Amino acid sequence: MRGEVDILQRVMKAKTDVEAADRLIADYMPYIKSETARNIGRVPKEGSDDELSIAMMAFHEAIEGYSRGRGAFLKFAALVIKRRLIDYGRREKRFAGNVSLSTSVSDDDSLSIEDTISDSERPHEELHARDDFKREIEELTVQLSGFGITLSDVAASCPRQERTLKACRDVLLFVMKNPALTEKLRETKKLPMTEIHHGSGVEKKTLERHRKYIVTLLLIYSNGYDSIRAHLKQIFRTEEGGMKA
Repeated sequence: MRGEVDILQRVMKAKTDVEAADRLIADYMPYIKSETARNIGRVPKEGSDDELSIAMMAFHEAIEGYSRGRGAFLKFAALVIKRRLIDYGRREKRFAGNVSLSTSVSDDDSLSIEDTISDSERPHEELHARDDFKREIEELTVQLSGFGITLSDVAASCPRQERTLKACRDVLLFVMKNPALTEKLRETKKLPMTEIHHGSGVEKKTLERHRKYIVTLLLIYSNGYDSIRAHLKQIFRTEEGGMKA
């Protein structure tokens, strides 16, 4: 019983304290690995299995979404991890056997994603693609640290509603058409809120609420990261116009 009280207190603190969230995730890595293994049918390897990274971000999502009325936190976290791993598995199946080069993500073709998705019938290419993805995640993590952002921050600031996701997409398109803003971001380590607000029409409160997520998107799309972008294109599906898969 005491253990449940302790973790509940830590979860509540982690909701508003990034460092507390990171410590909680680190302390519960054995639990996260165990739940990952339960869902994928094998023991995940830290640093080499995408599923473990997905589970870590799901654990953080559970911290953000937990309330006392949801019952025991670890049971709630296990459910979130299971759902995210199922989502990931379904995405991987959709990716298998598809190759998309120089896919347009804007109406005027000014922004493209040169995605290369591995062919499931060629295991050596699939392995290469996975290695690229892991390497890019590591590089992105280091780059984000220069902006004071962790992967936990990114998970916490991800948009939850379609209209907010569209707003973040609009920001990305606007900034990518204005390279000077990307340079300003790199130099100052701050998102140029005023210029983006006036140029994209996105409200400043939305920019502030999802600032870390937007910064991450801009770093990804201005630094290559082809493998990450191949995964990201799934969240930018729209019925017409804008970014397309």
